[in-house]
Amino acid sequence: MNEHEKINYVEFPAKDLAATKAFFIQAFDWSFVDYGPDYAAFSKQGVDGGFYRSELLSVTGNGAALVVLYSSDLEATQSKIEQAGGVVVKPIFLFPGGRRFHFIEPSGNELAVWSDMDAHG
Repeated sequence: MNEHEKINYVEFPAKDLAATKAFFIQAFDWSFVDYGPDYAAFSKQGVDGGFYRSELLSVTGNGAALVVLYSSDLEATQSKIEQAGGVVVKPIFLFPGGRRFHFIEPSGNELAVWSDMDAHG
């Protein structure tokens, strides 16, 4: 349901759209709808969004917003990300209320995954 003045959609740049789609399919079982050769949308992943072909990338070192996914088993999710070709750039660390790590997907975008302190692991 669309909610007035709430975050509704997020878009990421993707240097290699095919590799980025393959990564998210393998690591998270996402599905995509292609809108031409330069855009692929995803839905039902917490917030809907898409990837657009671009040489740019989204990393916190450049001031980008950080998209954070949730996992009930942080180590298992990290393993899936690495097996799919993602690169962990900040290993699992504690923060008030949980644990998280940051990773880079094939097009160079930085995302994070967090877990509650009492979650598996």
